[in-house]
Amino acid sequence: MASSASAQAATEATKPAIDSGNTAWVLMSAALVLFMTPGLAFFYGGLTRSRNVLNTMMMSLIAMAIVGVTWILWGYSLSFAPFALNPGGEPAFTANPFIGSLMWFGLNGVAFDAPDPVGYAGTIPHQVFMVYQMMFAIITIALVSGAIVERMSFKAFFWFVVLWSTFVYCPLAHMVWGKGFLGVNLGALDFAGGTVVHISSGVSALVAAWLLGPRKDWMIRPIVPHNVPFVLLGVGMLWFGWFGFNAGSALAADSLATVAFVATMVSTAAAGLAWTVVEWITKGKPTAVGIGSGFVAGLVGITPAAGFVTPLSAILIGVITSICCFVAVNIKAKLRFDDSLDTYPIHGVGGTVGALLTGILATNSVNSLATNGLIMGEGGWNTFRGGLVAILIAYAIAAIGTIIILKVLSLFMDLRVKPEVEEEGLDIYEHGEAAYGEEFQGEVTFAKVE
Repeated sequence: MASSASAQAATEATKPAIDSGNTAWVLMSAALVLFMTPGLAFFYGGLTRSRNVLNTMMMSLIAMAIVGVTWILWGYSLSFAPFALNPGGEPAFTANPFIGSLMWFGLNGVAFDAPDPVGYAGTIPHQVFMVYQMMFAIITIALVSGAIVERMSFKAFFWFVVLWSTFVYCPLAHMVWGKGFLGVNLGALDFAGGTVVHISSGVSALVAAWLLGPRKDWMIRPIVPHNVPFVLLGVGMLWFGWFGFNAGSALAADSLATVAFVATMVSTAAAGLAWTVVEWITKGKPTAVGIGSGFVAGLVGITPAAGFVTPLSAILIGVITSICCFVAVNIKAKLRFDDSLDTYPIHGVGGTVGALLTGILATNSVNSLATNGLIMGEGGWNTFRGGLVAILIAYAIAAIGTIIILKVLSLFMDLRVKPEVEEEGLDIYEHGEAAYGEEFQGEVTFAKVE
């Protein structure tokens, strides 16, 4: 009896320690990141016309529903599971460089009371790490919707979410964060999702908008935001949630979370200021949508760098990213390309600029686990080169994956709504309801559109 008790005590003593403070912080951060997706719904919804606002917001909400289930079933496993575990051995696990396994399918072996066996986060329960990563997968696919609103069929988008989150997001997440090729072999730095989240969503949005073609009345009649206060509410929700996005990526309530939190705050503020000043100088008036776009650009730009740079470098990243995104938005307008809500100019360009600047400005003086950037010390060229290659690979995976998925879907369903639906609005035809309580025209609410 005594020996049994001693053995149990010894086993308990050798268990990895779960830190309650770290667990609480990452759980809170997961909730903050989830809060960003309704924030994105308000941001995107306010930018569209009133007859399409519900459809636009539903594209964010359906991402929460679908990925919230598929991540448990197979998404998390494909993103983070190794191919084999060898406890106590060397190496302790075997990971494929390009995709995870189905070892953790349905959360089999994903403990609620012990850390993960791979070493992603050693002081929090494995399921806490899993659910935190789920929130990133949700908002990434929701971001893509901004380029194709007001014309893509909701049925097609539904299946696009299922396929894209599986065949584009999961491999990228594994390669960067899941002990895969980009993070381990190339040494690319991506603290919270510059390549995994913003480049992948921005490039996929660009490709999807190109394949679907422009809106029926694009460049024929003015298309302006129907509710700017919604836009600003969405920006505020995004900024608030983004502290969980970036500072939560430290996976502990520690000094690294502090570095990421401060960098997120000052970069975003600097980006909003830069956009306002540039817009004021070039167009004569600073706009509310402009400063909101600047804030989002700053949030995007600092995401890959948040845990690797000083506050002064974060300000520089915010200013440079904001100006680059401002220029990209104006170039897109001159090219007459219908990326409806500027998803690529903000997220694609912002993510690319932020990733490049991470490879230049990262310093191990704020994160001992990081390598120095190009101008910050020894090893800088390798860091920058790894980041550049990671950007190119992310572009290729997102673009090719999106083309294949949409082409396959087009064999089974129409990707676009019919012209008359686009003309009268997707809210009533696709969802049977209107945003502001207008009278329905006839019985269309209860009828299918053939």
